[in-house]
Amino acid sequence: MAEPLCDLVLDRVFRKARTFNSFTDRPVDEATLRALHELWKWGPTSTNQQPLRVVWCVSDAAKSTLAALCAPGNAKKVLDAPVSAVLGMETNFVHYLPRVFPHTDARGWYGDNRRLIEESAFRNSSLQAAYFIIAARLLGLDTNPMSGFDEEKVNEAFFAGTTSRVNFITTLGYGDPATLYPRGPRLEFEETNLIR
Repeated sequence: MAEPLCDLVLDRVFRKARTFNSFTDRPVDEATLRALHELWKWGPTSTNQQPLRVVWCVSDAAKSTLAALCAPGNAKKVLDAPVSAVLGMETNFVHYLPRVFPHTDARGWYGDNRRLIEESAFRNSSLQAAYFIIAARLLGLDTNPMSGFDEEKVNEAFFAGTTSRVNFITTLGYGDPATLYPRGPRLEFEETNLIR
């Protein structure tokens, strides 16, 4: 039986981890983005569907395009971060199922039920995006996941000609602790849990 990980890991991923609005000037290179993918790709999804799609906005041009489609407060965050990422969901993930779930014909479980497919893509890309955030923290990075953007225009700008759609966006880098607000409280076990 596996033993719990040490407090250092638990603190970095959850207990002391923060959402950063501002980052230091330290760059995030492509090798780090690839290392991040090599971690989050292993998180489990229903029928191993892996619907998360990521567009990395690294160049000034890409960040400017994304920022122009965000609410004003988010636009500044996108422009100032070393990297911004558009986290999307592949709505045609069933195409990949023979490759990623080869031991049975899982496509038949979804059929042509677009509602089921899109709900599953949303649910499982959200799950993978959570793995993305945890993987970033394990690699010493910080994030700021955000809504507050024009969904239709983000899809046009970053997913045109594909069957992917945006779920949410995040900034990525090495957080500047001098810009943190006091940590918000969390709800207690009795408020959020029910044992039956």
